[in-house]
Amino acid sequence: MTPLAQDAVVRVGVAAVVEDAESKKMVMGVRKGSHGRGHWQFPGGHLEFGEDPLACAERETLEETGLVVRAVKVVAVTNDVFTANSKHYITLFVSCRRVDDAQQPETLEPEKCEGWHWKSWDEVKELLGNGEDAGQQNLFLPIINLLREHPSPEKLF
Repeated sequence: MTPLAQDAVVRVGVAAVVEDAESKKMVMGVRKGSHGRGHWQFPGGHLEFGEDPLACAERETLEETGLVVRAVKVVAVTNDVFTANSKHYITLFVSCRRVDDAQQPETLEPEKCEGWHWKSWDEVKELLGNGEDAGQQNLFLPIINLLREHPSPEKLF
């Protein structure tokens, strides 16, 4: 193990999978920060000390998109090692439902996200593409790992 790896901290990330009840599409946006720039992501962020993962999903969704959601349950967990950035995350995927099905996402943190869009699981799988590294330019690593571990993730949600 390298000295950097010994000192690295493993963080817990929470990804809020907000699904539209009618279309079955999910809220996704393209990251703008240096970590994962240009990759599609779900709303979410870091779990704070003492915070419940469901509360984190609701909080992060509201802060980033303005959507008021009810977090239902943790449906998947991925182990995400970003070797190029020397970052390691455990990501909790949380199924969420909008309180008001007519409410649409807004880009409340434009410095972090290019904008929010509705995507189906088929569209997300297309972003992954074919081949080992095909999705590296399109999807944030936790979503790549989710699709690798659960080829039919729509059944989880």
